[in-house]
Amino acid sequence: MADQKEAPKKGQLNIELDAEIAQGIYSNLAIINHSQSEFVVDFVSIMPGVPKSKVKSRIVLTPQHAKRFLKALHENVTRFEKQNGIIKEQKQPSLPINFGPTGEA
Repeated sequence: MADQKEAPKKGQLNIELDAEIAQGIYSNLAIINHSQSEFVVDFVSIMPGVPKSKVKSRIVLTPQHAKRFLKALHENVTRFEKQNGIIKEQKQPSLPINFGPTGEA
């Protein structure tokens, strides 16, 4: 009976992870914007000496979910630092960011 999948118990969420998504996408820049009803996080991979980059992934969150995500990320960074030591922050050079053509009046 090893072929049978166990049914989720009441209150459990069954989440599938496709092989392609499981590979992940590398990002070393996140650009965050928000409106009254949503937060938009664009993940970008920028490389030294390459003047152009593309958004690799965009995640749209409700304000409530963004706040829960912030809390969960903070808790995970805290746990990581307890196990591995403090993450050293390096001063990042400011980058001029251009999201395509700008409007003219």
